[in-house]
Amino acid sequence: RTDSISPVKGAVAPVVTKQTFWRGNSQQWQRPFSSTATRNDDSQGPKGSKQPKEDRPKSELVSKDPAAKPASGGAAVSDATAKGAEGGQAKSERPQPVRKTPEERAAEKKAETAAQLAKLMADLEAMNPDNIFEAQRKGERGLPINAYKLTTDADFTDRPRPDPPGQKPGFWAEGQEELGPDEDYYGDDITSHGHGLLEEQRDLREYARMIAWELPLLNQLAKPFELPTAKTPFRFRYTSYLGERHPAANKVVVEFSVSDMPNLTQMQKDKLIKLAGPRYNPDTDCVKMSCEMFDSLPQNKRFLGDTISKLLAEARDGKDTFADVPFDFRHHKPKVRHEFPKEWILTAERKKYLEEKRQKMLKADDERTQNGTLIDGLKIIETSLPSPGAEREPVTMPAQRGKKKLLR
Repeated sequence: RTDSISPVKGAVAPVVTKQTFWRGNSQQWQRPFSSTATRNDDSQGPKGSKQPKEDRPKSELVSKDPAAKPASGGAAVSDATAKGAEGGQAKSERPQPVRKTPEERAAEKKAETAAQLAKLMADLEAMNPDNIFEAQRKGERGLPINAYKLTTDADFTDRPRPDPPGQKPGFWAEGQEELGPDEDYYGDDITSHGHGLLEEQRDLREYARMIAWELPLLNQLAKPFELPTAKTPFRFRYTSYLGERHPAANKVVVEFSVSDMPNLTQMQKDKLIKLAGPRYNPDTDCVKMSCEMFDSLPQNKRFLGDTISKLLAEARDGKDTFADVPFDFRHHKPKVRHEFPKEWILTAERKKYLEEKRQKMLKADDERTQNGTLIDGLKIIETSLPSPGAEREPVTMPAQRGKKKLLR
């Protein structure tokens, strides 16, 4: 066991030494023991009698060196023991705090208050905008204003960096030369919402200028309407939904008159009518067909053109004229159109007759008014119905149990 006891009473040096034991030629390490002094007083003898300080046995210290042997008499004190003794002596000789008089304490408090007031005044002075601007200019606060010597507008221009050698600028870095160089940005721009409103106003003004200046010029491109000739007997119709997707957007409708088909005899025209079947309208003498099987308009139009070509080729075929097949128009339901009666048409003679009749009726009414024989409907109503009398005002009469009763 390794214990270090200071010669000063009550002072123990916390010295822990490593215990190393040698067994033959092998070295083994063991957990060190505590260096805390025992609670019992070593100065007491076996019978409890105190021994003098000079006769106390001194503790032996085991050296770290295994070859070292304890000194004769068992009185070997290490340097750590001496340092522990010095520390204990320093603790025992700690200086006592000096007591201050009331006058000294008041003076210290007054000086502390004055220092706080001076710091407060300095903080308020630093919050002055003029002082802040001057501190920024001098570089004492933040960055100095003229740290980079930016005084003119030319100093704020954005100088593009040169591209690395062997590297081409991208698509977005090419820019538009017709728009000129970019404007300088000074941090005073509006928000993106404001830019959106301005862009909307620009679009409206652009269309207004087109209406005012370019729309009248379209009159120069106008062409007079020309009736279709015999070379263009077909009329195709398309339907557009202004960019929106619709199932009927690819539908194509064609109409043609049987009598306008060239190089057809009457027998061939009759055969064409019979081949068209329910697609023929006997009132208008037109055949109407449509196609929407394909995804595009040209395909549907091409299909209709091929179908008409096959019908005309079959109608011109003289092997079978369909002369024994009667016409069947049961599919057509004629619309009833009512015509205005001729008797009701206002001719010049009838207008004159009606005007004379009105004049006679007005003259007869004037004569009856002068003679007093004209019946006035308002007067008959006033005299026939009883005149309403004056309404009696309700009188308030006291009632039982605190209720009031109105009597008329």
